[in-house]
Amino acid sequence: MKSKKKIEIFPIVNGLIFIILALIIIIPMWKVLVDSFDLKTAYGMKLWPEEFGLAGYISVFKNPTLSHPLMISFITTIVGTLLALTLSTFGAYVLIQWDMPGRNFFANMLLFTMIFNGGMIPTYLVLKSLHLTNTLWVVILFPALNVYNLVLMRNFFEGIPVSLFESATLDGCSPMQTFIRIVLPMSKAALASIGLMFAVTYWNDYTHYKLYITDSNLYNFQMKLRSIIMGSDLPQANGGATENTVKNAAIIVVIIPFMILYPFLQKYFVKGVNIGAVKE
Repeated sequence: MKSKKKIEIFPIVNGLIFIILALIIIIPMWKVLVDSFDLKTAYGMKLWPEEFGLAGYISVFKNPTLSHPLMISFITTIVGTLLALTLSTFGAYVLIQWDMPGRNFFANMLLFTMIFNGGMIPTYLVLKSLHLTNTLWVVILFPALNVYNLVLMRNFFEGIPVSLFESATLDGCSPMQTFIRIVLPMSKAALASIGLMFAVTYWNDYTHYKLYITDSNLYNFQMKLRSIIMGSDLPQANGGATENTVKNAAIIVVIIPFMILYPFLQKYFVKGVNIGAVKE
């Protein structure tokens, strides 16, 4: 007699749960995408736009009240990510210099800041005394000083074989030459994953703008988008687009940059997830 194949329930249930979760995520996104191309104001779920048009996206990029915050988001994200990666990589490289006097002291001081901080009001007073409030520097510098990402980068650098550093030293390389010629080329996965985390932080930043900036001309696109969603600052519709069309187009514009970046950085991001987690 032929043995009957045993049907495993768990993979089926697991697959159904993931399909349901995927639908829960995709359906609202599809509605926003459809409404961003629909030139007719309508409520409810639609599979396709009734009147297709790009006027909503044109309004986002041509209307100064939307294009200016969008440009600020792009500038702060690019500049902030480059600065944050520079600080994290240099800081991590310094912390793996085992013969540096006071290395443990500085490392412990950095770790101390991950547990304790001065609080919101003292932080605001310090930034104000440094004349950083109501400037874009406050939203660029503040997230750039991220000890967690610095520690991740240090852990990755510690995984580089010591023999490579010794070989570079014997060949006459200075510490900076070793950093540029050996450490950085071997750190593509770490740079991509941590850089992506920094970029997402800058792009989605809302708290720092709310706390430290009162000049509306310095608000980023997230601040503008919130005021649009809350109905306190509805965008001006142009070219036959409705306010609802422009609102949904603005949401898609916020989402689309990292939807494009993730596929290209996925192979590095998967490697970088386990930065410093495995030691030989």
